[in-house]
Amino acid sequence: MLPEETSWLTVPDVAERLDTIPGKVRRLVEDRALLGQKIEGVFCIPEAFLNGEEPLKDLAGTVIVLLDGGFSEEEAVEWLLSDHEGLGVTPVEAIRWGRKTEVRRVAQVLAL
Repeated sequence: MLPEETSWLTVPDVAERLDTIPGKVRRLVEDRALLGQKIEGVFCIPEAFLNGEEPLKDLAGTVIVLLDGGFSEEEAVEWLLSDHEGLGVTPVEAIRWGRKTEVRRVAQVLAL
């Protein structure tokens, strides 16, 4: 279950933040640089997946590990945004703090 405090942005909102067009944002989603899900019929991206005016560095590699390990996109979003006891924070926060290797190790273990 996703944390209630998650802040979501629509594709046009993300495009504005990244100073680009919605088509480029959709391409980032297709390339797994960003991940999102439909909320009340509208595709949205967690604000936590952005770092200022760009996608969060190292998110894409972690998303690929999760999806290759059998997670659905929705499960990957939920895992990235939920507190993880072994990490002490959410995986996306750990990535933001430069702990991508640790996050990916945990993701690989879960995927087995």
